[in-house]
Amino acid sequence: MTIEALVEAPKVLIADDDEALLHTLSWILKDKGYDVVSVATGEGLLARLDNEKPDLLLLDIMMPKVDGLQLLEQIKGDEHWRDLPVLMISSMPPEDGTVRSLGLGAADFISKPFRVREFLARVDSRLRQARELQEIRREARTRAELMDILHEVTDSINPDEIYHILTRRVARALNLSKCSMVAARPGEPTGLVVTAAENPMLRNLEIRLSGYPEIRQALETQQCVLVSDVSTDPLYEGVREQWEQNDLEVTTRSVIAKPYFLRGELAGVFFLRATKDDPPLDEQDATFAESIINAAVSAIERAYDLEAAESDKERFRFLANTDPLTGCHNRRALLDELDRELNRARRYHLQLTILMVDLDRFKEVNDTRGHLVGDAVLRKIGDLLRREARTVDLISRYGGEEFTVVLPDTGVEGGVSFAERIRSRAEHFDFADAGDPLRVTVSVGVATFSGGREDTAETMIAKADGALYRAKADGRNLVRQ
Repeated sequence: MTIEALVEAPKVLIADDDEALLHTLSWILKDKGYDVVSVATGEGLLARLDNEKPDLLLLDIMMPKVDGLQLLEQIKGDEHWRDLPVLMISSMPPEDGTVRSLGLGAADFISKPFRVREFLARVDSRLRQARELQEIRREARTRAELMDILHEVTDSINPDEIYHILTRRVARALNLSKCSMVAARPGEPTGLVVTAAENPMLRNLEIRLSGYPEIRQALETQQCVLVSDVSTDPLYEGVREQWEQNDLEVTTRSVIAKPYFLRGELAGVFFLRATKDDPPLDEQDATFAESIINAAVSAIERAYDLEAAESDKERFRFLANTDPLTGCHNRRALLDELDRELNRARRYHLQLTILMVDLDRFKEVNDTRGHLVGDAVLRKIGDLLRREARTVDLISRYGGEEFTVVLPDTGVEGGVSFAERIRSRAEHFDFADAGDPLRVTVSVGVATFSGGREDTAETMIAKADGALYRAKADGRNLVRQ
């Protein structure tokens, strides 16, 4: 359900050994719309509080086996229940009962016998004060979290970094172990997990949205969706049947799916999950998450605007020389840098080697796994090449699934050795983010600068391309020179 649809009655827990009074108080409060839980003893009360999570406690002072004032002292000494309003009920003299109760942190004292209208007014007043206190603290907490997040977000201009900061900080603020950002559009069958707080290495994992009804609903309604209990909520009826059929043990207890917008367009959802070991997510969590995410996304847009205004020239230069998918240099930058390196090699009589790296049977990846997975494979190949290369080497995406590596001060032996290392790393690397393993091999062509003026950027690339063609013809997953 959307959070706007949630209207929960305040929950009142009554602990009193007087069965007749217990029945009377329950009837009066239920008649006024309160959710009432009653217990005839104070034994195990702290555990009952943890299970029921009431908004107000009515506690008898004099009960057999347990002293109500001692219970009150324990409750107020527990940080989880320090702010719970407790109304003490007793037949002891009002002056004595009030002084002792309020001194231990009770919100009020009600003397037996009581008048119904006064009793209800006191209950309503204490609940209202508790809500106001919670709201003040929640606003303070929200402001503090927002300031921290905004400071951290604006320190970075890398989108991947910004999104990971958001998921990590929202998860921390709500004490959750699982928070991710899913890029998706309404009506699309799949989404892309851009980043996840629980797995910093996860990037661009494709998921089928048929298994995520809360994400689909959030995209369709463009509203925050809160599911407090996935085991009973009607939204999950079809998905639960699939879990049972596949004998899947699902640890998720409750979820929040919050749509986010960039430049006024729906871009996806932030997906928060609480496990069965966590307290269930509630409306306050959803509201808190919304406030943080909305402000943080706005900060991202403002940061981009500011960065663009201050360094448009540098940004355009970077974009002009960078492949947007992999972050490697593009063909234009390759030709410029290779020309400079060739001139330096001639002038100082240095060696220079260039590699042409091509993914084998890459079309099959796109056809069987989809283009989103194919794009992820290209990014990972680019990452692999950058990890293996030196700082002086130049990694470029030449086009499609072809990459080039320019190795300054490197002869043919060093170039072949580097190419073999790249080939072996790719062969043993699992390109899947999760699920079925995905293996992709590469073929590599190696060309070395001869020292003559006939070698230009274009001819060097042509030599490496010819060697690559031989590697493909000889069976792929090979290095040729």
